[in-house]
Amino acid sequence: MGKPTGFKEFHRETPKKRPVELRILDWDEIYLDFPEDKLKQQGARCMDCGIPFCNNGCPLGNRIPDWNDLIYRGHWKDALDQLLTTNNFPEFTGRICPAPCEEACVLSINDKPVTIKLIEQSIIDKGFKEGWIKARPPERRTGKKVAVVGSGPAGLACAAQLNSAGHSVTVFERHDTPGGLMIYGIPDFKMSKEVVLRRIHLMEEEGIKFQCHANVGVNVGVDDLKREFDAIVLCVGATKARDVDVPGRDLEGVHLAMTYLPQPTKVNLSKATDGKVERIGSRYGGAEVGGVHVGDQIFEQQHIDAKDKHVLIIGGGDTAADCLGTAHRQMAKSVTQFNIYPEPPKERTQDMPWPYWPATYRTSPAHEEGGSREWAVTTKRFEGDDAGHVRKVIAAKVETVKDPVTGRRVTREISGTEFELPCDLCLVAIGFGGPETGGPIEKFGLELDDRGNVKVNPNYATNVPGIFACGDARRGQSLVVWAISEGRCAAHGVDKFLMGKSDLPWLDLL
Repeated sequence: MGKPTGFKEFHRETPKKRPVELRILDWDEIYLDFPEDKLKQQGARCMDCGIPFCNNGCPLGNRIPDWNDLIYRGHWKDALDQLLTTNNFPEFTGRICPAPCEEACVLSINDKPVTIKLIEQSIIDKGFKEGWIKARPPERRTGKKVAVVGSGPAGLACAAQLNSAGHSVTVFERHDTPGGLMIYGIPDFKMSKEVVLRRIHLMEEEGIKFQCHANVGVNVGVDDLKREFDAIVLCVGATKARDVDVPGRDLEGVHLAMTYLPQPTKVNLSKATDGKVERIGSRYGGAEVGGVHVGDQIFEQQHIDAKDKHVLIIGGGDTAADCLGTAHRQMAKSVTQFNIYPEPPKERTQDMPWPYWPATYRTSPAHEEGGSREWAVTTKRFEGDDAGHVRKVIAAKVETVKDPVTGRRVTREISGTEFELPCDLCLVAIGFGGPETGGPIEKFGLELDDRGNVKVNPNYATNVPGIFACGDARRGQSLVVWAISEGRCAAHGVDKFLMGKSDLPWLDLL
């Protein structure tokens, strides 16, 4: 512990944000730099608890008290070494992880927790700035070849670990740029795409190959992969979006969130590269990789813009907040967000005991930028004009009760509460129902569990020998930090399968 009384002397501080009226005019990240002297004070707030629950709160098992102490003492390179021991991509988690570690912080029992997420991001950002982060290709190769299908955080983590063990790794991505939802799901104002692409380029320097426009099971044959690679890891995410089943859903202007969110990123990437959106993918379209031919398929989406529209967002999670911030930057006329559940409490209640993640009221920076949030509301139907475009939504208030048989929360409409709102654009952001099963999962003949996710054994192996699965495809929709952890664990299982044993670190998550 750097300063035993630090948690008494210093209050929690976080970086200031750029003014709302300025930040909605661009797509840049919204947080300002945080002074180094203040960051040391934040590190001093760590109490070096007898049992550091933050470690267990983090799915990666990050050594949080260690690098908090090192930052307080000014030992930045040592802190970076500790951070990278457990986390392949702190620059991702430091920006977009909701920080379950902070909710598990012992200090949060009666005070505000240590700014763990801020310290994590600051360490890795300084590492890149100072040139400490360099490519580290393995000293020798094993002669084994692994195909990783999907380049989201699980796929990237799995690829990085397997490459470090000396295996030759090729990552197959169906879109034009690697990164998965970190590229085309998370808006630039939350995480600059330069942050993601910087890491991709570093992984290329370390020997990992990225094959874009490569939709396994469509324009990349599964038999080709089986023939050319010694192991295959499916990291395809849980991209099967949930939808609303109400009258008028087929009207023009009602879209799934993931049809909408990628488009500004595509435009921004295009501007940043003089029209060459395929920052990395353009180098690989139509190529031969390890004997596997990849077509030059580009995934197009219709153009959707919120400018001067009355926008409705159905959903209350992170994806809904991303839609909210995007609509603000596109200069929507108004934005309303529906959440079917009642407004949650501001503080923990008895059924939200520490150190577990509490379902409390939360706001994102996008909520500070405008719009209204409506709680305990259900969408009943959409109504449109003669051209078939949505123009209004009919909704009603609901109450949440417990089903006497199942014990689950169910909602029922409150009589006499129906109302309507103007709506020119509706974005459905109510989560995801698991992985898409019609592609490689079906073509490989993989078994699914009761929730529709890929079923694996403790080594992350599927029912088909040589094929593994991890991340959201295995556990369902979850956090980036969980995806990285799953990718690391799956890499351990693959390495063990290929070599008979493995020295790669892993956590027993199953």
